[in-house]
Amino acid sequence: MIAINAAHFADSGRPLCDLTQSYAPVGGGGIGTYLRQKRDYVLAHGDCRLVQIVPGPIDRVIENGRHVWVEIGAEQVRGSPNYRFITRTSAVREVLERYRPQIIESQCPWVLPWTAINYRRAHPDTALVAGYHTDFPNTHVYRVGASLFGDFVARGLRRLSASYAEMTYREFDRVYTLGPDMRSVLTDYGVRHVDVLSLGVDAATFHPGRRVPGLRAELGLPGTGPLLMYAGRLDNEKRADRLLAMFRALPADVGASMVLIGDGKLRDSLADDARGLPVVLPGYCADRVELARLLASADIYVSAMADETFGLSVLEAQACGLPVVGFASGAMVQRVPPGLGELVALDDVAAMARAVVSVWQRGAAAIGARARAHVTAHFSWDQTFATLFNDVYPRALAASRRRRDRARWFRRGGAVPVLAGQRVG
Repeated sequence: MIAINAAHFADSGRPLCDLTQSYAPVGGGGIGTYLRQKRDYVLAHGDCRLVQIVPGPIDRVIENGRHVWVEIGAEQVRGSPNYRFITRTSAVREVLERYRPQIIESQCPWVLPWTAINYRRAHPDTALVAGYHTDFPNTHVYRVGASLFGDFVARGLRRLSASYAEMTYREFDRVYTLGPDMRSVLTDYGVRHVDVLSLGVDAATFHPGRRVPGLRAELGLPGTGPLLMYAGRLDNEKRADRLLAMFRALPADVGASMVLIGDGKLRDSLADDARGLPVVLPGYCADRVELARLLASADIYVSAMADETFGLSVLEAQACGLPVVGFASGAMVQRVPPGLGELVALDDVAAMARAVVSVWQRGAAAIGARARAHVTAHFSWDQTFATLFNDVYPRALAASRRRRDRARWFRRGGAVPVLAGQRVG
């Protein structure tokens, strides 16, 4: 493990702060995992204090030594009952004023980034970092707009939201994405002070050794062919309905069965559609050890995501020794290099079914072993947070100091020399 370099944080009495809308205690995905892993890393390395601000049913603050967990009372998001959306920015501002963080890390695009920006305007010695986890102009705005209003209007909405992204993220001292492709997207939006931060996987928890041979019988599933597994939200963004379409396209003599782990607004309709099929939907699994047991006891991991920005659930499945079958889109291309599974053209569920059969016939266990070796060699949470604390945060603090120096020069009527390629503002 790599310790946090305290020399990077001159004001060690002021905490670090995470701020996000994208948190759900049940059914949540990568952000929730990131927050937990970051908490554990901070408490195990150095003496920093960490404040984490998320939506919740009521206002509450839980202080546990150097970790402060803050929930801001917020209404549920319609259609996504596990998620809440903070509109009471004054309550967030009160928390920031109380704890006075030296760095605020924002992990969502809506409302709260500007709460952080406005706080920093009042407290210029605060550095701002943003995690750009989803390309929302395309994934959220364009896709929803196209389904509601058609392509022409959706493209206009995407341009407006891309302008919003540029206007918002240029205010941050550093921005990180989860892969080089997304960094290129932000560059196209006009945001250039961008780092790449790969997420990690807990390879001790997510391990092939947790496999239990009797899982199929335990779940009441018939067949002796491949047991397919998916873990994630069951909603339109994750496109879990494509997995059922793929399953229906599998030859009956393959003897496959499938488990869809997770919760979301599509769960009830998927359960109805799956009646009569060897498919079970056990719900959200909050216990990470139990999730690892389920994954390790399957044969092939399947995903229908079109806009995956990183694919943490894919890493966890690979760490459990599973090959992956999905669509060649988004970060799936980076998560599943040749030899670790098969990717097919987007939305071609018949080709996805053929890929499942191919992986099974070629030896899913051997392919999964290669996937496990790849993940353990290249992805760990220690590497993630070593990059965050020893690269991204120091660059943000340095940019914050330059910003304050420029402001002092301008107040004095001076001018600041600008280096070639340096952006002011």
